[in-house]
Amino acid sequence: MKKEKGLTLIELLVVIVIIGILAAVAIPTYTGYMVRARRADAKTSLEQLRASQEVFRAERGRYANDGDDGNALLLLRTNWGGPPATVGLYDITMVPTQTTFTGTATPTGSQASDGWLSIDHLGAKTSQLPDRWTK
Repeated sequence: MKKEKGLTLIELLVVIVIIGILAAVAIPTYTGYMVRARRADAKTSLEQLRASQEVFRAERGRYANDGDDGNALLLLRTNWGGPPATVGLYDITMVPTQTTFTGTATPTGSQASDGWLSIDHLGAKTSQLPDRWTK
């Protein structure tokens, strides 16, 4: 009797099931890593915003604000190392006055369920979901 070489249909189905199980575990894990990585980029941008405002304040004696500097966020970005307007899937905005400011990172797109992050002139960090600055 001659022995046939090759894969049986059962063996092929077992391989497909194993690949499906691995994909079912790997894809959500990867997605979670991407959400956390984008959040880390937003946190870094808010710290960068605060640092650029402090440099501006050290040079001019006040914070950059929209009233007499036009677009303060653009001014900080071009001259004082401020963050870009969009980082990953977060929009970076700022509400400035001469004596205070609050920077906010608002998630967009697939990151929208992550919740906003905020930092003020005192370095106080807040978020829509309390643990977002620590994770």
